[in-house]
Amino acid sequence: MAEEVVLLDFWPSPFGMRVRVALTEKGIKYEYKEEDLRNKSALLLHMNPIHKKIPVLIHNGKPVSESLIQIQYIDETWNDKSPLLPSDPYRKAIARFWADFVDKKIYDLGRKIWTTKGEEQEAAKKEFVECLKLLEVELGDKPYFGGENLGYVDVVLVPFYSWFYTYEKCGNVGIEAECPKLIAWAKRCLQKESVSKSLPDQEKVYGFVLQMKKFLGIE
Repeated sequence: MAEEVVLLDFWPSPFGMRVRVALTEKGIKYEYKEEDLRNKSALLLHMNPIHKKIPVLIHNGKPVSESLIQIQYIDETWNDKSPLLPSDPYRKAIARFWADFVDKKIYDLGRKIWTTKGEEQEAAKKEFVECLKLLEVELGDKPYFGGENLGYVDVVLVPFYSWFYTYEKCGNVGIEAECPKLIAWAKRCLQKESVSKSLPDQEKVYGFVLQMKKFLGIE
């Protein structure tokens, strides 16, 4: 039976980018369907009736929601390709911990950087940099969070690199000056085709955010 893989997504979404990286890294052909989040398709509402959010991975007609779960599903389903999660239970647990850390911290803090001002923005910037520095410690001297090869945490975190320029411009924060090791890691990831093909240009993301700020009435 031929594999039918469809991804319902929205191009600037770091959560969608994760799934694109994972699919491409595994060499899985898929159909990409861009969603208009202000006018969600009937397919999206049918396939993710609980959250009504992108990304939605549809494999042979069956939907899988939530990007962390989707990446694990991809890794387990196409397990003949290079694994993203380690086989050792403890190392797997650690990878899941850091992926959860990224999910709970990086997106929300990044969003606060471009949607707030004054003390709230300053507090978000401070905590954002602190979180990145914790990730630098976890990375250590390894080329990737997954060790010698791109792994689960790399796939989960690297999409936010396409948003770093936005955070820098909106929040007046120098991420490379604060976290040079993490930026070097991101650039290393971008040398992989699965990453470079899946991440949009940083300035394009910034243009999108400026439009969003106008739409939301944020000066």
